Amino acid sequence: MMQKDLGDYRKSYEKSALMEDSISDNPIQLFQTWFYEVEKSDGVDEPNAMTVSTVGLDGFPKSRVVLLKKYTHEGFIFYTNYNSEKGRAISENPKICISFFWANLERQIIIKGTAEKLAKNLSDGYFESRPDGSKLGALVSDQSNVIDSRSVLENKLTELEKEYDGKEIERPEHWGGYLVRPVSMEFWQGRPNRLHDRIRYTLTNDFDWKIERLAP
Repeated sequence: MMQKDLGDYRKSYEKSALMEDSISDNPIQLFQTWFYEVEKSDGVDEPNAMTVSTVGLDGFPKSRVVLLKKYTHEGFIFYTNYNSEKGRAISENPKICISFFWANLERQIIIKGTAEKLAKNLSDGYFESRPDGSKLGALVSDQSNVIDSRSVLENKLTELEKEYDGKEIERPEHWGGYLVRPVSMEFWQGRPNRLHDRIRYTLTNDFDWKIERLAP
């Protein structure tokens, strides 16, 4: 049986600290600060890459990496195929978790929230901004469904390229955005001796956030 002992993997986290006297009362403002800092740092190819975790129709949790496309005072926006495995899971149970891990700054953010579909005009606006190749990709792929081979996708793409040559590519109804409205946001900053900083914001009503420090 193949095995590898990873017990000797060690790292000391020493780059920063997360203290109550230096944070905002609103977690999305702190998110904005951290996101700006990771954008300006070196070593992260896609700072907007995040893990989206859902509970599937089979009862198992599943996580996958998607790209955050926008954040506002309301929450966090990403786009996907509504008929995909994640889309069907969200339809059944809209309570999801999204998380970011920025290793170069020794930081992690875990966000619990409720996902809801964006208004159609907002999904239309983002779809129109995408390159034609990405638009056609949304038409080609029956996301999460079993296919016989990659050539199925490539052949379908070739057909659609001919069909839409010189024509406008409209957003399909099964593709669009989700807004995740957070109810809890936990900020993790690596610290020496595994005594990491963990600050959790919990929404107590529509506007106010309770701030607590958690043991690492």
